Amino acid sequence: MTTYHVSRETLDRLKLCHQSLSEWQNKFNLVSKNSLKDAWNRHFVDSAQLYPLLPHGARSLADLGSGAGFPGMVLAVMAAEKTPYLKVTLIESIGKKTLYLNHLKEITGCTNVEILNKRIEDIDNRRFEVITARAVTALSDLLAYSFPLLKKNGVCVFPKGRSFREEIENAQKKWNFQYNAVPSVTDEESVVLVIRNLTRKGR
Repeated sequence: MTTYHVSRETLDRLKLCHQSLSEWQNKFNLVSKNSLKDAWNRHFVDSAQLYPLLPHGARSLADLGSGAGFPGMVLAVMAAEKTPYLKVTLIESIGKKTLYLNHLKEITGCTNVEILNKRIEDIDNRRFEVITARAVTALSDLLAYSFPLLKKNGVCVFPKGRSFREEIENAQKKWNFQYNAVPSVTDEESVVLVIRNLTRKGR
């Protein structure tokens, strides 16, 4: 995490989240049991790597299917110190997970976070400059969820696994977009996709 030059206070907040994940995992199935053994790298560092890729000066971010807070809550904690004007909205349809997210908001004291217990497709009349999502669905479907929520000139920032090339190819059948594939710091075969200029094909 030192790669991202976070303060001791921010690091302490993230460690609180790490501790809570281990405690709440016993109550709710928040992440896979295998990933819990190396949760700091698998979830926290993997989420933190998105922060330097967010557009400079962005003021609104929606994290789709936030689950246990990855990457959205990690980004919110980092933003609270570095870019407090960035408001982060966590969208999660499962009630027990939003309960956990509200717990994280309370223990970290982050006031820049909004938590919505809703399905992504039920979010109306909201537009965001940045949309993130991690391990939610295939890229083509993710773009379909994101498009109605994305402001003009908005950016999507999505970590993707080893099948990212195939996902891009499939998405390009329905969508026009430009992208950068930034190598992941946690898996040499994975990337973070930074997607701009998203439009539907045939329109």
